[in-house]
Amino acid sequence: MSKDLKEMYKTIMDDHFTPQMEVSFVDGDKRQTLFYEKVSWVIDGVNKGLRYGENPGQEAALYRLVNGNLALGDARTITSGKYLVSDIELLQSGKHPGKTNLTDADNALNILRYFTDTPCAVIVKHNNPCGAARAQSLEQAYHKAYMADRVAAFGGCIALNKAVDIATAQAIANQYAEVVVAPEFEDGVIDILGARKNLRVIRINNIDKLQSFIGERVIDFKTLMDGGMVTQWSFVPQTLSEKDLVVASTEYKGEAYKVDREPTSREYEDMLFGWLVESGITSNSVIYVKDNVTVGIGTGEQDRVGVAEIAVDKAFRKLADRYCFDRYELSFADLTDTDKREQIENDVKEVKGGLIGSTMVSDAFFPFRDGIDVGLRQGVKAVVQPGGSMNDYQSIEACNENNATMVYTGQRSFKH
Repeated sequence: MSKDLKEMYKTIMDDHFTPQMEVSFVDGDKRQTLFYEKVSWVIDGVNKGLRYGENPGQEAALYRLVNGNLALGDARTITSGKYLVSDIELLQSGKHPGKTNLTDADNALNILRYFTDTPCAVIVKHNNPCGAARAQSLEQAYHKAYMADRVAAFGGCIALNKAVDIATAQAIANQYAEVVVAPEFEDGVIDILGARKNLRVIRINNIDKLQSFIGERVIDFKTLMDGGMVTQWSFVPQTLSEKDLVVASTEYKGEAYKVDREPTSREYEDMLFGWLVESGITSNSVIYVKDNVTVGIGTGEQDRVGVAEIAVDKAFRKLADRYCFDRYELSFADLTDTDKREQIENDVKEVKGGLIGSTMVSDAFFPFRDGIDVGLRQGVKAVVQPGGSMNDYQSIEACNENNATMVYTGQRSFKH
């Protein structure tokens, strides 16, 4: 079985999907049709689309929207020709991309579209970011995003919003990744990245125009087990500014509650950064950010307390790994020296996993204070969440007890 599975990963699957596809929405005599064409690439003389789907042995195809329009009520779909991942330029591939390679790239761009001015890096693995950062240079942004979760970044998709320079390319070439996506690659960069022969180096010129995709909608299709289908307009989070965030207050049983402290400018910056990064994470998630870098990411879970705890645990474990790698060029998991391990663990505990002074970001309200208490115990000093719970007063009290601040966005950020 193991040998067969390895072979399946190496095999380029034939697929039986048709060259064209049409999707029609019909209301009596009125028909609105979207027209698509199948995408393929020639690599080592083989003309093929997706290598395979979600899993080896699973046929899959990528289709590009080439014509048609759709208007339902006040909403309209994106027009054809504004291509990103459905029209990639493979500068280096080694092998045909698989479905997850492209959906990882797509979700990375989904986040990057809100960060176009400052150099930004997002690393995605299995459709969830494992690290995201903004910095003064692209190299710094990449390094911070990578070190936010070096272990999870292994084999991930690196998306960058600026042209890749030599320094950034050298940093990327030192790690193992499946995909690198950027708007451009400076002279000499492809030679450096070529050291990783199976690295898919992808140029998407429209990354320079990512901001124009804010507010654009597409139709999401979810097929059910019985062949039925749920359709919905894609979720488009609003780009918030400081004035859109409301300092937390509420009324409960006739008594008014409000956080004692307004956010600092740095806290506002982290709140806005974290809220937009969080919009690209599966629903019911909690993340911690500090100084425009993700510290701990808890992806969608069944309960608010659990996901907040998972994000804390990740922050502690990832910081231990970072300390170990910086000091000994080893993963913490591979460090066998008992004294050195104990020293790193103590150093991590002293700074509470790097969470002291961080911002806690939640895509949904906290029904009780227990979720927020998880972060506050680790030194979180700012919270951003939608608000709207009957028990918001509990969270306000928790923040005031810890000299922390909190704001409401007034919108959820659910994404599946």
